Amino acid sequence: MDSHGSGWDGVVMVCRHRNGAPVWMEASGRARPAGTGFEGTSRPLPPQSARELLKQRITDQVEATLRGRVILTAFQPIYRLPDREIIGVEALARFPSEDGKGAEHWFNEANTVGLGGELEFVALEAALNAAGRLPAGLYVALNLSPQTCLDPRLPGLLEKAALREDRIVLELTENLAVAEYAPLTAALAPLRRRGLRLAIDDAGSGYASMRHILQLRPDIIKLDRALIAGIDHDPARQALGAAMVDFAKQIGATIIAEGIENPEELAAVTALGMNAGQGYFLGRPTIRPADWQAWRHVPRNDSDETAHTR
Repeated sequence: MDSHGSGWDGVVMVCRHRNGAPVWMEASGRARPAGTGFEGTSRPLPPQSARELLKQRITDQVEATLRGRVILTAFQPIYRLPDREIIGVEALARFPSEDGKGAEHWFNEANTVGLGGELEFVALEAALNAAGRLPAGLYVALNLSPQTCLDPRLPGLLEKAALREDRIVLELTENLAVAEYAPLTAALAPLRRRGLRLAIDDAGSGYASMRHILQLRPDIIKLDRALIAGIDHDPARQALGAAMVDFAKQIGATIIAEGIENPEELAAVTALGMNAGQGYFLGRPTIRPADWQAWRHVPRNDSDETAHTR
């Protein structure tokens, strides 16, 4: 601002292009006499300056979240098929955000500034703390990247958790290829010997997830929503689903169908012999402990009115 408080110089703001993309601008101006408005000039920031400001903004947001430990945990139920018994839950991070951006956005942003691992650990701690309020007997699937599985802090954090080892499932979330599987296998081996199980997420969505399955021999294979959507009327999806069921049997793994959103998809994956399923039709993620406690008593009637649709 100038000495009279009526002008400004070098103010940086984020505008939005008509195509939706953010545009970083630098503006200078002053108030018109008699309160008739403002006048000034603006210019787009050079790309390098915009990138540096964006990186600092992301870093500040993520570090504030890490300091405040304000991440919530939602649990989504996982049902055994076809008897509709809840056998476990998936832990999903929920971030306080005025713009409505989800967990994937937060983790992607944190990774761009080198804080992805730290954010994963804070989300993991929140999930393990919340899991103490779940009904006994349900397992908890915790989403982790391969990089976090290699972090030497992980075994100690899991050991301190108030969950038996056989109630913990480590769910690998990353679709990118792992350069070297030997270190990852070695890091996971002692955890799996303690009874922790390993799941591979998003199977069927790309080559990387299939490499994870072949190299790591997981206990659980989670089929991606892209494979489940429309499986009730798509012979190709049915054939691939049946092949995955047979493959899982050969390696002693359990199949979970993700993203079940209607009764037709549920009937189709059940008929194909998939072991378990989750999705909005079966139950939405919830942060309410009262909802978690209700999972002690599971309805077994397929016409149950408590089923949810998207």
